[in-house]
Amino acid sequence: MKNVLITGGSRGIGASAALQCAQRGMGVILTYNARPDAAQAVVERIQAAGGSAVALQLDVGNSAGFAAFTAQVRQALQSTWNGTTLDGLVNNAGFGLFNPIETVTEDQFDSLFNVHLKGPFFLTQALLPLLADGASIVNLTSATTRVATPGVAPYAAFKGGLGVLTRYMAKEFGPRRIRVNAVAPGAIRTELGGGLNDEFEALLSSQTALGRVGEPDDVGRVIAGLLSEDQAWVNAQSIEVAGGYII
Repeated sequence: MKNVLITGGSRGIGASAALQCAQRGMGVILTYNARPDAAQAVVERIQAAGGSAVALQLDVGNSAGFAAFTAQVRQALQSTWNGTTLDGLVNNAGFGLFNPIETVTEDQFDSLFNVHLKGPFFLTQALLPLLADGASIVNLTSATTRVATPGVAPYAAFKGGLGVLTRYMAKEFGPRRIRVNAVAPGAIRTELGGGLNDEFEALLSSQTALGRVGEPDDVGRVIAGLLSEDQAWVNAQSIEVAGGYII
């Protein structure tokens, strides 16, 4: 059995990815920051469908906790699956902030940086000893790195940095046959950044070739595919999952 870890797996894209991976027979460790009830609900959905999952608390913005978290992951692998390694890691946890550049505070900037770039860097570093040779890493970036969207400059800048980091990870982890790819969602109906109102959703749909905004499962299926052997020759790529947004 493959075992994967998905950060921010209690809702939205992360929860969808967790469910999609479980449907493909993978054991899932999903993390949450402040909503243990939501995370447990995802675990129970996976278990009800015959899968296996564990929820662990993690603040991706606090790298000082990564060593202790890694020890928890090691224990969960042993106690739940009698295993010692991870076959997949999805750096998905994040939050949105809509602020024009002139009003962004330094604290807001640092918080976005810690969660969206520093966190994935050092969490991946901490978990490397647990990743099996031939494992797969998926980093969640954003279509805002390609289409400049006023109000999300720091978020997009750090997601752009994560896209660059993806290629460097693929290069450096290549000797261990660890694949690393980025998935860049477009407008998705989730709670990130406060969600979508009807007017904004209509605008985004009109700018998308397929005529709608995305659903979490549209992205979750792609993530699960990249973690599987079906995409074993896909490496160092950034895949935009946006239905043809502003093309």
